[in-house]
Amino acid sequence: MPFINAIVGSKELASASAAKTETRPSWDTIANIEDLREIAKRRMPRTFFEYVEAGSYDELTLRANREALDALELRQRVMVDVSARIQETTIVGEPVSLPVALAPAGLTGAVYPNGEIHAARAAQSSGVPFCLSTMSVCSIEDVAAATGKPFWFQLYLMKDRGFSQSLIERAHAAQCPTLILTMDLHVEGQRTADVHNGLGIPPRMTLSNVMDIAMHPRWAFGMLGSKEYTFGNLKDAIKHSGNLGILSEWVKQQFDPSFDRHDVEWVRKLWPGKLIIKGILDPKDAEIAVAAGADAVLVSNHGGRQLDGAPSTVEAFPAVRDAVGDRAEILFDSGIRSGLDVLKALALGAQACLIGRAYLYGLGAGGEAGVSKALSLISEELDAGMALTGVTDVKTVQRDVIVH
Repeated sequence: MPFINAIVGSKELASASAAKTETRPSWDTIANIEDLREIAKRRMPRTFFEYVEAGSYDELTLRANREALDALELRQRVMVDVSARIQETTIVGEPVSLPVALAPAGLTGAVYPNGEIHAARAAQSSGVPFCLSTMSVCSIEDVAAATGKPFWFQLYLMKDRGFSQSLIERAHAAQCPTLILTMDLHVEGQRTADVHNGLGIPPRMTLSNVMDIAMHPRWAFGMLGSKEYTFGNLKDAIKHSGNLGILSEWVKQQFDPSFDRHDVEWVRKLWPGKLIIKGILDPKDAEIAVAAGADAVLVSNHGGRQLDGAPSTVEAFPAVRDAVGDRAEILFDSGIRSGLDVLKALALGAQACLIGRAYLYGLGAGGEAGVSKALSLISEELDAGMALTGVTDVKTVQRDVIVH
């Protein structure tokens, strides 16, 4: 990919990388998502690790997501037969092995070579959905060809509605059953860490960045051996898409602060599958989304990466849940790090959760195997939590599982 190859393709970097080797950790010693995070931190260049980690501005909402989940207490129940426990459920009608889906994440292919493909394969082998971002490195067609199974697609509406329509049509042609329409990126919140690290389009070339990549040879050589990509889904929209300056200007100009419920209705008419509206924190917006044809509402603050000072998902969730009722499914996003977090979200009334950083840490730590490990850990933690709270089926989690 040009914005990475520009850094990793130099003779100086190749020489520095050859001087260092890494050993693969034993997956049997990994106990939680934090362990995967620590491995990813060692294996990834700081610039790209902090891209995954960062929230917007002062990161108030990023911290609030975790603090609010941590503050919820689970009610322990022991006088209940929990010898049979069921994690299987559905998300917008699709059968899943546990109530989790992999959230869309831009630049996943910069976390690990061809990262979107590795994540999609891990999700499919684990029996949960993977959602490809509009801003992915691997394109819709690349992921479809490499996986052979349907996956979800996430759409950012561009000012060029013709191009937006073409993305919808490409997702349908790839047999994607579900479209996630993200509504909270009218403008982009500043990720301060990215500014400091020079992560832009094009990236700022500094000695610090080059040396940081040189100290991560596994990542660097993997990127050199991967396919040549920019943003795979956008390359056909822009002449000379390999020119990062032209690409940068096009992307900046295309994010649309004008779209509203009428544009959601437009997407609903074009899209024949399930439609999830992402970025909902206010009950009025939730009602509008359902009225416009949403099959599910995804309560999300973009992982604390957009409006800093917005409420945590835990805080916003009850009002949205009450506004929507049983007219659409309610999904939970932002802050999930464990199976116990998933259990808490289900107790709040969520049908399922989307995870972002939790699986990206696994991807950075070990590609497809790392994502599979992350999902396995979440499943095991959810199972233990169910047993100790007297829950036998994720479809019947009651609100009293949380001690209010």
